[in-house]
Amino acid sequence: AVLLVESGGGSVQAGGSLQVSCEASGLSTSNYNMAWFRQAPGKEREGVAWIDVSGEITLADSVQGRFTVSRDNAKNTLYLQMESLIPDDTAMYVCAAAKYPPPRSAWDVRRAWSIWGRGTQVTVSS
Repeated sequence: AVLLVESGGGSVQAGGSLQVSCEASGLSTSNYNMAWFRQAPGKEREGVAWIDVSGEITLADSVQGRFTVSRDNAKNTLYLQMESLIPDDTAMYVCAAAKYPPPRSAWDVRRAWSIWGRGTQVTVSS
């Protein structure tokens, strides 16, 4: 079975840092496009970051300069390093995978990603 399991969420004060992880099983992160999405209560799920099989990274404008996505293929794990956190970053962070790359103009469309984890909660207090 293919599984994505997120971990590392928690509570942090504004200005702080946090790293969340997504461990994959049943697929190889080196052969899949991997992404982070987030969803806050009452809001639409939004794309945060995408790393393609070549390592090229796409970040949402709202996290540019603050978040970084990376992966360790030996550990089959995707990471999201978050710096300078603000209360608006509070959300459930969910990892996703897709065998084929989505169009760059619409990479954050939910239907472009076929495999989803259950998420890890990140709460940023002011």
